[in-house]
Amino acid sequence: MLFNSYVFIFAFLPVTVTGYFLLNRFRLVFAAKVWLAVASLVFYGWWDYRYVPLILASIAFNYTVGRLLMSSSEPGAKLERHRKAILTAGIAGNVLLLGYYKYADFFLENVNALTGSAVPLLKLVLPLGISFFTFTQIAFLVDAYRKKVKEQSIVNYVLFVTFFPHLIAGPILHHSEMMPQFDRLRNTRWNWTNVAVGAYVFCIGLFKKMVIADTFAEYANSGFATAQYFIESWVASLSYTFQLYFDFSGYTDMAIGIALLFNIRLPQNFNSPYKAVSIQDFWRRWHMTLSRFLRDYIYIPLGGNRRGEFIMLRNSMLTFLIGGFWHGAGWTFIIWGFLHGAAQIAHRLWTRQKRPMPTWLAWFVTFMFINFSWVFFRAESWSEAIRILKGMAGLNGVALGEAKTLLFPIVLIAVAVPVVLFMRNSSEREREFRPNWRVAVTMAAMFVLSLLFFNRITEFLYFNF
Repeated sequence: MLFNSYVFIFAFLPVTVTGYFLLNRFRLVFAAKVWLAVASLVFYGWWDYRYVPLILASIAFNYTVGRLLMSSSEPGAKLERHRKAILTAGIAGNVLLLGYYKYADFFLENVNALTGSAVPLLKLVLPLGISFFTFTQIAFLVDAYRKKVKEQSIVNYVLFVTFFPHLIAGPILHHSEMMPQFDRLRNTRWNWTNVAVGAYVFCIGLFKKMVIADTFAEYANSGFATAQYFIESWVASLSYTFQLYFDFSGYTDMAIGIALLFNIRLPQNFNSPYKAVSIQDFWRRWHMTLSRFLRDYIYIPLGGNRRGEFIMLRNSMLTFLIGGFWHGAGWTFIIWGFLHGAAQIAHRLWTRQKRPMPTWLAWFVTFMFINFSWVFFRAESWSEAIRILKGMAGLNGVALGEAKTLLFPIVLIAVAVPVVLFMRNSSEREREFRPNWRVAVTMAAMFVLSLLFFNRITEFLYFNF
């Protein structure tokens, strides 16, 4: 089920919210949690009910492993080895599940290419949100091992994993930052302030997705399919750069807004990343919970920056290669991860020279690199990426006549640049939110205008990852 669909907005969401608070109104707190967990499974199964047993099996496996980790708390070297073995088995189980569905065909294709064999591909359909609910549960197991979390209730755990605002495309949550919110008495009561703020943020996200991102998508899709010359290649790459920005930030806004209806505050996941003045700054602003996961569960366990400069640079590269591969089973994603790892290393080496760039130049270099690297992120093949990059470099010619047919997307891009650089983002608007008639009219206008674009309903880009 999509956030940007009639069935979600006018049926699923109001029924789910009403049922949840009615049960809480009669002090049936446990039943309310069951209701919300079941509703979240319905939300997930709406896409393909055949994958509901898969997510339930994943939940059962991780809950069992987590209980084993939490039940072993006595000190001792032997017990610690036992707990570490349990954790290793739990992480391995999650990685194997993700690897089977997401990467099996990728590995088979490469084995066939290298050996000349003809092993048939499995052609598996990627279960929706598998990367996100797998990473969420890996984080839970590590936190259980580190004794940062205790969870005895299976219903609480199911709700933690499946809570539908974050289930499909994040944010990637820690148990300790979400589940205690469900147990606070004040959060079981209807809160008009949270409803107003949540609806406001949801409308912003819906507008970003339906009106802005999906408009850019038309030019990005056509450009990546056919663009060869200078202007059309730049229009294609920049259109995708802004499509992805508004698509992902739109989803994040909608997820945060929906969660607020239930008095649950999800962590910020997007903070004006195109304002970044370095690649390090970018990753502190883009998909912030993924950056946190990669830092806490990959970079630091690899040794972080504790074992010298070379090891630190190696760990940065490995972290971004893994992050790139997590996004998709393809060499273009690995190249994208490599580029960001290399940029992190270059940034680190440059800062050691203590010769800072002017802010405007640092922003320009960072933005141009991000736009360049998104080409590999979007391209379906190496040849497609090279075609776009050659066009951007002018190696295929300029063809000035094409500018007339691309005037509208050029204007859109020209408008988008100051919007992402100078306008307040959704988090800032949320903090400054004050209900009044002007805000109400703005919300209504965004909502109604978004509905007018529902004839071109599309999935969110991060659903594919």
